[in-house]
Amino acid sequence: MKQILFPTDFSEAANTAFIYALRFADSFDAELVILHVYDLPIVETPTLPESTKEIFDIVEMNQFESFREELPELHLMAERRNLGHVKMRNILLYGDLVYNINKVCIDEKIDLIVMGTKGATGLKETFLGSSTASVIANAKVPVLGIPAEAEYHPIKNIAFTTQYKDKDNDALTKTLDIARKFKANVACLYVKNPDDPADIDERINEWKIFYRDENIDFFNIDGDHIEQTILDFAENQRVGLLVMRTHKRGFFESLFHRSLTKKMAYHTKIPLLVFHEG
Repeated sequence: MKQILFPTDFSEAANTAFIYALRFADSFDAELVILHVYDLPIVETPTLPESTKEIFDIVEMNQFESFREELPELHLMAERRNLGHVKMRNILLYGDLVYNINKVCIDEKIDLIVMGTKGATGLKETFLGSSTASVIANAKVPVLGIPAEAEYHPIKNIAFTTQYKDKDNDALTKTLDIARKFKANVACLYVKNPDDPADIDERINEWKIFYRDENIDFFNIDGDHIEQTILDFAENQRVGLLVMRTHKRGFFESLFHRSLTKKMAYHTKIPLLVFHEG
């Protein structure tokens, strides 16, 4: 992991996520790319083309000045936490947030996106609240969503939700890399259901054998309400990071498809890391 993208609207929610972005960048010796995306106002009343251009020029200049004024505060936040040595770079773009995030991810070879999951109110409210879930659904790289209520603590326990499918191994491998960096334990969580595949016990045993040298515990528990079962498990196990992988089809589509990972992003107070299928 060499490049981490941090989209921000400079709200309190974004600042909370910034601390996690700094910690991940520091742990992986990665560069932190700070991105602010703004939109231009919709001019409803008929105006001369020259007047419209003047309005847009003023908005663009104000956005640039605001961006330049906010950045020193982020650097100061890093210094206060002895993370001033983290490499940071800034990008200011106009247009759609999701489109620009995907473009920056390609151009800058981004490995991870870290962003807040709840926007602020008032003048600073722009994209983060409603669009974080859209980023989770549409981004091509893993997304770490940080709830506004989260307060950074060293990550000691990571929960990895799984179906014990072969496709889950890649995401688990990356999760284990994170766990090693933070010296954290990993718990593989599977929620049982009446429609379990016939070979589920065989899959579980294969994973236990394959990962026998890793610091992993396996939890296979009953739960009628899958989302609540995951949240209850995370709370009981004092999970500091919840990891999910989106699945396109299968019985657990209700759990792993994009709409639920988006829903989890809204409901959980625990940082949620989402890996995408493929």
